[in-house]
Amino acid sequence: MVSFSLLDFAILIAFFVFLLLIGFIPKKEEEGNTEEFLLSNRKVGLFLFIMTNVSTWYGGILGVGEFTYRYGILSWVTQGLPYYVFAILFAVFFARKIRNATLFTIPDKLEKVYGKKVGLISSLIVFILVSPAPYLLMTASLISLILHINLFFSLVISVIFSGIYLFKGGYKSDLYTDVFQFFVMFLGFFVIVFISFKDVGGADYLVKNLPPDHLQFMSNVSPLYVIVWFLIALWTFADPGFHQRCYAAKNGNVAMWGIIISVFFWALFDFLTTSTGLFARASLPNLSNPVLSYPLYAEKVLGSGAKGFFYAAMFATIFSTLNSFVFLSATTFGRDFVFKLKSNAEEKRIPSYTRIGLVISSIIAVMLAYFIQSVISIWYLIGSVCIPGIILLVIGAYYEKFKVSKNYALAEIIAGVIASLIWFSIRDYLTIEVLKEIEPMIAGLLSVVLIHIIGVAKLRHVSSS
Repeated sequence: MVSFSLLDFAILIAFFVFLLLIGFIPKKEEEGNTEEFLLSNRKVGLFLFIMTNVSTWYGGILGVGEFTYRYGILSWVTQGLPYYVFAILFAVFFARKIRNATLFTIPDKLEKVYGKKVGLISSLIVFILVSPAPYLLMTASLISLILHINLFFSLVISVIFSGIYLFKGGYKSDLYTDVFQFFVMFLGFFVIVFISFKDVGGADYLVKNLPPDHLQFMSNVSPLYVIVWFLIALWTFADPGFHQRCYAAKNGNVAMWGIIISVFFWALFDFLTTSTGLFARASLPNLSNPVLSYPLYAEKVLGSGAKGFFYAAMFATIFSTLNSFVFLSATTFGRDFVFKLKSNAEEKRIPSYTRIGLVISSIIAVMLAYFIQSVISIWYLIGSVCIPGIILLVIGAYYEKFKVSKNYALAEIIAGVIASLIWFSIRDYLTIEVLKEIEPMIAGLLSVVLIHIIGVAKLRHVSSS
């Protein structure tokens, strides 16, 4: 249970008021200006690019706290390092190409390269992949913890605060609020780390009070476990948020350097969040629910005012991702579903379709979060099923050597989803222990790699003959 002073509440209220005020700053787009509403006229400069790219990467902050509490700095090895590597590779090999494509979404590119069927199926996959449900659930959990209200009302409050300003300003509102939340999240975690080192203890305190494996890079896990996390991080190449920000960048250099510079900020924020998680484990060694390690540790070490500011930082970290995913989900609905499936749809109507998508995606997210009250379960299911089917197709769409034909692309995107779902359904019933250790996502990736290799070889053979 947490207790809040009037000062803590005042700080949190101020945070939400500023969030809404900043979100409503952008003017409504000119009539029919789709690029302005969806991508801020493709004029996002380096500063805005970095701020929004960094802040939207950390929506799962309570999950980071749980992972660090359970496994120590292995959390950084699996949740940080792989993403630095693939983000830099993405920046070098994809960012400029994506910006120069001058499209709007991943399904746009896949449809252009592989045909309408693949484009439509990928639209459904991306819509599921960018579901804001996990981040909505985390926000609602914090609100419920503070206000002592039930989860459903907390979900409704969360979804209103996360998306109401997007109706007016679109992507610009997303950008401006992300910049504000960037500073709040860094300052809030800096405060708790500073107080921890000052009042709780330094490195010696952690060494003395943590299990030894919490300070080992590999902890007690096998190299295969770490390799699996590196494979999971491959999804960076098919991250709809990365693609959206590259499409919106002023030019290819802004997209490339924006991502590379973002990695340094991610490393700094990972230091702050990992340190907080380690202090939480050392100070509160017997938590029954490590998901709440950050809030409960803050309750122990932070005084009035500092606690409110730290909670604002947690909200900022989640909200910056939540509002981005709400907008991505709505964009997918408005442009990739309604606009492409409606026979008489007009491009100038895409902002209106997207606004309808904001409502629909928000309702779906509330339902998912309410009926599947586990962030990890939502992440696990969505990631395992959605990522394998599109990741190699995205790479092939930008590099001719890795491209497959339309028929193989269709087979690949369907096989990736089906293989993951089948393995997800049967794994617990297998009698061979080694097979039970294989993650559904790996089963999906293996199937698409096989199809993709055959497809690439087949296309090269046809081209050479």
